[in-house]
Amino acid sequence: MPRFLTFDRYILRLTLAPLFGTLVLAAMLLLLEKMLNLFNFVINEGGPVSVVWRMLGNLVPEYLGLGIPIGVMLGILLAFRRLALSSELDAMRAVGLSFGRMLRVPFLIAGLFAVINFGIVGFLQPLARYNYEELRYELRSGALGASIRVGEFARFGRSVTLRVEESQDGGRNLRGIFLRTTDARGQSLAATAATGRFLRSDDPDVILLRLEQGTLVHEPGGGQTPRVLAFAQHDLPINLPPMTQFRARGDGSVELSIPELARISADPAARPETRRQAAATLHRRLIQCVVLFVLPFLAVALAVPPKRSTSALGVFLSVVILVSYHKFTEYGERMAGIGRVDPLLAQWVPFALFTAFCLWVFHVLAHRPGGQPIGALDRWFAGLAKRLVALIGRRRRMLEDVPVPAG
Repeated sequence: MPRFLTFDRYILRLTLAPLFGTLVLAAMLLLLEKMLNLFNFVINEGGPVSVVWRMLGNLVPEYLGLGIPIGVMLGILLAFRRLALSSELDAMRAVGLSFGRMLRVPFLIAGLFAVINFGIVGFLQPLARYNYEELRYELRSGALGASIRVGEFARFGRSVTLRVEESQDGGRNLRGIFLRTTDARGQSLAATAATGRFLRSDDPDVILLRLEQGTLVHEPGGGQTPRVLAFAQHDLPINLPPMTQFRARGDGSVELSIPELARISADPAARPETRRQAAATLHRRLIQCVVLFVLPFLAVALAVPPKRSTSALGVFLSVVILVSYHKFTEYGERMAGIGRVDPLLAQWVPFALFTAFCLWVFHVLAHRPGGQPIGALDRWFAGLAKRLVALIGRRRRMLEDVPVPAG
C-alpha cells in the first residue's frame, strides 16, 4: 500500500504542473483574442479604458468552460507521455500495474474539476454573462462616464451641443472647448474655453461643466444685441438625458443558471420555443461537466507514442478532437434551440459516440498486446514528413543548379 500511495503522489505531481499551465495558457490566449476587439469597442464608444478589464473579467468564466477540459486533457496526457518516453510506463506495467490502476489519480482530478466546472457553467457563467452585457449597455448609454469624442459635436438632449479638441483622464479634463445651449424662449448661449472639466452636483440628473479662461456670448433673441463676456471661471449646469434601467437578468438562456433552466424546460406554462431553448442549454451544460470523466481514457490512449518514436501527434490530435467536439455541441445546442432536433438527442447521442470512441482507443492500448491506437496515423504522418523534406531538398537543389547570367 505505501508503494501505491507513493505512485499516486508521483502521478499527481506529474499531472498538476502541465494541467494548471495549460489552463492558464488557454484562458490567456482566448482573452487576448477578445482583448483587441474590446479595446476598439470601448475607444469607439468613448469610454474609459478601465472598463476593458472589467469586461474581460466577466468573460473568464465563459472561457473556462473550454479551458478546463483542455487543461485536464493535456495535464493527464503530458504526464503519461513523460512516463512513456522515459520507459517508466513499461516498468510500471512490468511490476503489475494496469492502466486501470494508473487512472485512479486522473479520475480523482477529473472529478474535482467536474465539480468546479459545474459551479462555473451552472451558476457563475450566467451571472458573468449578464454583467458583461450590462457593462456594454452602460458604456453605450454613457452611464459609465464615457468621455467626449474628440473633434466631434456631441449633443446632450436637445439643447446642448459640445465639441472639444482634446480629452484627458477619461473625459474629466477637456481642452479647446466649444459649447452652445438654447432654451425654450429662443435664447442661446455660446461659450469657448481653453480648459474645462465635469463636476458632480447635488442633483443626480444635472452635471456641472466648469469652464476656465474663455469667452461667453449671450444672444437674448428678438433682435437684441448679443452680450460678450470674458471669464476666468464659469460653471454651466447641463441636464443629463434620462437613463433607462438595464433589463432584468434572463433575456436568453445563456443568463440562466442550471436550476432556472431546469424549471423553465419543465414548465408547461412557458412558450414552446422558450422551453426548447432552455432544455438545449441545460443539456449542453451538463455535458460540459460529465465529459470530464471520459477525458482520462482519451488522454492516456493518445499519450503513449509508438515504440521507438517520440512523435507528439497525440498532443495535436487531443486538442483537435476536444475542440471539434466542443464546437459540435455548440452546433447541437443551436439546432435544438430552433427545433431542428430534440434537445436530449442533440447532446447525449454525440456524447455517447464520443465516449465509445474514447473507450475503444483506451481498450486498444490497454488490452491488446502491442496495441497502439495512433500507430497507423503516426506512420502516415512520418511518411508525409519525409516526403515533404525530400521535396523541399529536391526543390533547393534545382534552384542551386540554375545558371546565373553573366554581367
